[in-house]
Amino acid sequence: MKRIIFLIFCLLLTACGASAAPTTAPAISSPEGAEAVIATEAPATEAAAPANTNIILATTTSTQDSGLLDVLVPMFEEQTGYTVQTIAVGTGEALKMGEEGNADVLLVHAPSSEVTYIEGGFGKDRMLVMHNDYIIVGPAEDPAAIKDLGPKDAFVAIYNAAVPFVSRGDDSGTHKKEVSFWAKAALDPATEKPEWFIETGQGMGASLTVASEKGAYILTDRATYLANKDNLQLEILLEGNNALLNVYHVITVNPEKWPAVNYDGAIAFAKFIIDPATQAAIAEFGMDKFGQPLFYPDADKTDADLGL
Repeated sequence: MKRIIFLIFCLLLTACGASAAPTTAPAISSPEGAEAVIATEAPATEAAAPANTNIILATTTSTQDSGLLDVLVPMFEEQTGYTVQTIAVGTGEALKMGEEGNADVLLVHAPSSEVTYIEGGFGKDRMLVMHNDYIIVGPAEDPAAIKDLGPKDAFVAIYNAAVPFVSRGDDSGTHKKEVSFWAKAALDPATEKPEWFIETGQGMGASLTVASEKGAYILTDRATYLANKDNLQLEILLEGNNALLNVYHVITVNPEKWPAVNYDGAIAFAKFIIDPATQAAIAEFGMDKFGQPLFYPDADKTDADLGL
């Protein structure tokens, strides 16, 4: 009953916040191993509809705020006949939704937390999808002089300068990465609560807006920053360090723990997002507007290839 009520809420939420028509993307080929039932004399577009056409995707705000899902979700829906209810939250909240059986499939970016989730029996399949990187942005004058420093030293410099810093404070993948840098620097402003440390409890796009308004530093994924750059008074001040890698996996919720989840839909989405044609669309996303991809496809790699 809880899951049914949650699904109804998601449907109402989608109806109230429907987005504009998505960017046109190339057609996607059938995922390898997928079982499509097609009448011999019927065209390929008349594949049998799924028994349960609704799936809930819990994902990060970065995939939503960057616009990537505005491209991928319509592609998936058109090809498969599924309807996706996208819930964009922090990775911590997305994993919690999976733990409670309130999602069918997750697209998240906190590898160590994902491993814990799988080991707890909450996830069935986990597949590498893509990566981009984290960057530190801030006011062009760079009052803490972090440019050309490493991430840990940059956080120490910001702390010592006591200049505004915006934290998402929402247990998202980005927030987890930020906390890891504070820990490496043996500093804990979240506990000390200095006036310069601003916690938003919001997603990446909203937090970037706050940082811009406050003239503050912030750790962000590159994709969301580039997608919002024109509306921000923030410059990239630190980038290119291996410690700033940002890796995404797709995870299906374990039907053995939550029999009501739509596992068929979840695995269909997982196979779709690692399909070569979808991976090609990911590689092209952002090229027309920014001259560079916002995400780099990784389905042909392993975690070890990315140093995880």
